Amino acid sequence: MSSLDRWLGGSPLGVLLRLIVLSLIVGVILHALGLTPLSLLRSVAHSIESLFGFGWDAVEDIGRYVLTGAVIVIPIWLITRLASARR
Repeated sequence: MSSLDRWLGGSPLGVLLRLIVLSLIVGVILHALGLTPLSLLRSVAHSIESLFGFGWDAVEDIGRYVLTGAVIVIPIWLITRLASARR
């Protein structure tokens, strides 16, 4: 058995035939459910966009929290550094 056969999980022709049969079965099921390749791709793209949108919203929220806290923390830190430098 060649390394290509091992990587594919069988002979290339056998794997190709299995993939075609499996694709036919899944295609029939999806067609029965009213799903098309384009609608599936749009759904995946929308899910990815939503995930990134949620992620960026979280990053923006964290950024706001950091800036809000920095308004208090940085001046206190600066005052303590200046006070300890005078000693």
